[in-house]
Amino acid sequence: MQLGTIFPQTEIGSDPIAVRDFVQAAEDLGYAHLIVFDHVLGADTSHYTDWQGPYTKDDMFHEPMVLFGYLAAMTQNLELVTAVIILGQRNTALVAKQAAEVDVLSQGRMRLGVGTGWNPVEYEALNENFHDRGKRSEEQIEVMRALWTQ
Repeated sequence: MQLGTIFPQTEIGSDPIAVRDFVQAAEDLGYAHLIVFDHVLGADTSHYTDWQGPYTKDDMFHEPMVLFGYLAAMTQNLELVTAVIILGQRNTALVAKQAAEVDVLSQGRMRLGVGTGWNPVEYEALNENFHDRGKRSEEQIEVMRALWTQ
């Protein structure tokens, strides 16, 4: 059995030493993987006054691919896992390149989890269509597979 841990996105803050210490401790304790959640933007509750989501614009989320580039250099065995990158909010070729780069820098320890997301506010803020996100994600996965293999 392999056990993993979740990176405390909204709790850990921006101190790079705290980030390093948490991740190295997880690896030292024998965790097999580290899961990082993805949210590009949070809701502004002054605009969305009835917002009931679990986070707002005031909650910090480290950008997963940048974070993984940082963590790849300071870990040896810990698998770096996205749960999930919200494809409909991102450029397909850029996600493919970033994931491949993290995989190279971590010597094969990248696991890319993708999804469609649940938050229409993020899509609106990024000028993306929330309603066709499933179909677009299917197309994006096909393109990424082609980029990685061809």
